[in-house]
Amino acid sequence: MTVDAQPRPGPWTPRVTLSLAVLAAAAFVYVTAEIMPVGALPAIAADLDVSEAMVGTLLASYAFVAAVATVPMVRLTATWPRRRTLIFTLVCLTVSQLISALAPTFAVLAFGRVLCALTHGLMWSVIAPIGIRMVPPSHAARATMAVYVGTGLALVVGSPLTAALSELWGWRLAVVAITAAAAVVLVAARLVLPLMAIPAASLGRSVGRTAHHRNRPLVIMSVLTMVGVTGHFISYTFIVVIIRDIVGVSGPNLAWLLAAYGISGLAAMGVLARPGDRRPKAAIVGCLAGLTLVLAVLAAMGFADRNSVVTLLTGIVAVLVWGATATAIPPMLQSAAMRHCPEDPDGASGLYVAAFQIGIMAGSLIGGLLFEHGGEPVMLTASALLIAAALVSVLAGRNLFAATAPSAAPAGAK
Repeated sequence: MTVDAQPRPGPWTPRVTLSLAVLAAAAFVYVTAEIMPVGALPAIAADLDVSEAMVGTLLASYAFVAAVATVPMVRLTATWPRRRTLIFTLVCLTVSQLISALAPTFAVLAFGRVLCALTHGLMWSVIAPIGIRMVPPSHAARATMAVYVGTGLALVVGSPLTAALSELWGWRLAVVAITAAAAVVLVAARLVLPLMAIPAASLGRSVGRTAHHRNRPLVIMSVLTMVGVTGHFISYTFIVVIIRDIVGVSGPNLAWLLAAYGISGLAAMGVLARPGDRRPKAAIVGCLAGLTLVLAVLAAMGFADRNSVVTLLTGIVAVLVWGATATAIPPMLQSAAMRHCPEDPDGASGLYVAAFQIGIMAGSLIGGLLFEHGGEPVMLTASALLIAAALVSVLAGRNLFAATAPSAAPAGAK
């Protein structure tokens, strides 16, 4: 069965809902695998006899490989049916997790994650376009939100579960669980998703021939994404340490708070699904403002270094708002990026994903340096300042968040 690359008219059908659920499951296993070191950071460090800061570099190296590989991989697979591309990424994920689970040294663990990172950006460059091609253009943000539910579930279930498994039975069992989940999603994708072949008329407009670097709104969106993600990951890379040392939650309760972080993100995506289609700029501005505020609050708590019931409750609320705002922003940004290149959403998505991964890499590296030399309050302050800079840029930007895609804009349109 093949599906035209253009969005189909009409409402969602049960078949579309099931397909979106499989796409969300793919996002779930990929994101869980990507951020696994965050929840298992102390366990990995102890088992492989390396520092916690060294384990933190696993996110940076992963993001670097993903950022470098995304655009070439998108070009290489531009003419493949979309299902084949997604299955290819899931095969690489499964193999990489098996290597990681058996890794005898930190170097082998890092190598296993590189294999996963090579196709991470490719997965994200096609997964959202697959979703929006199944629904009317007016529902693009809602379809993207549906796919991103997998990201929220990774934060609700994946990260806390890997943290708990790592604490109780070791981090390797957590990676084995990710391996099994990836294999299941691989089979489901093959059975449920349509082939979604690229129509012959679209083959000539491959990402390699599309001048995305001359698409000014798309480039600005990508740069803003990179800045915002850098700010977020400066602190998020060490969120377990922040919750433990600043909020004052540790042990099993820490895993519960991480789960609550993800639940608040899922709730926020549900609340902002319609505004993401109708008033995307207002929704993004609100999220950026909230994220700046809570990061500043946590930084102030860190500098004050006082523990009380009030600071505990304030910290918990701040972490919940952090989860809500940070989780809801990416699908809205990716939808906006694809709107600026309707003739090649895969390529536009690939550029966005590359910028996102560069942000993760930069944030992880900067966060590690600040953690080593300044501590958590300095990290949080840097995060708040960068998110605030992104907020100001969004407020000043024009025509970046149109509710509908340009009807006839060429790739290099200004």
